[in-house]
Amino acid sequence: MSKTIVITGSTKGIGYGLAEEFLKRGHNVVVSGRKQDALDKAVATLSAKHKNVAGCLCDVTKYEDNEKLFAFAKEKFGRVDIWINNAGVAHPMTNVWELPLEVIQDSVNANVYGSIYGSRVAIKGMLEQGGGWIYNLEGFGSSGRTMAGLSVYGMTKAAAAFFGKSLAKEVKDTTVKVATIQPGMVITDMVTGQYKTPEELNKVKPIFNIIANRLTDVVPWIADQMLDQ
Repeated sequence: MSKTIVITGSTKGIGYGLAEEFLKRGHNVVVSGRKQDALDKAVATLSAKHKNVAGCLCDVTKYEDNEKLFAFAKEKFGRVDIWINNAGVAHPMTNVWELPLEVIQDSVNANVYGSIYGSRVAIKGMLEQGGGWIYNLEGFGSSGRTMAGLSVYGMTKAAAAFFGKSLAKEVKDTTVKVATIQPGMVITDMVTGQYKTPEELNKVKPIFNIIANRLTDVVPWIADQMLDQ
């Protein structure tokens, strides 16, 4: 039986990879992003191979956008079975006092408020429809590891991990379930974008080849975990 899956921040990276993976398996997918051109491109590319895909503009830092996204998916496909809080913002590997204030605010708003807003909207909508699953994607900092230059990003992911695990306890006696997924280090623009110059990136590429995973290897595994419930 096909499910309807909403993925925030899915015009590229892991979110886009998951969208493609779910579509391959015959499920309905709503992709979203905060830039119209990127959303249009993602939907067009996916629609060339799959019919059960739709796109909705959504800035997860705006509560009303999350509400519109849920409503759009429900109107398009009837219900929302899985909501994935994937949207996130990283920043260059930089000391916190050297990070522009707007970069700090963007990371905190997207990674923390985005998870809270998306979860709140999805829970309310899923309780009304009779149930569903919410997944929060973890990142560096979720497990308590620290690294110089990633203090802000790591803090937001630690907060998101705490929020997700606490939320799972809050909904335990309801028809809604909440879980977190740790994809590990995956080579995407978010990871490579943390390095300020091509020279810095080239220095760590050999390490990435050893410890990081390819997107095409990771997304099938993540999809399996989310569907096997």
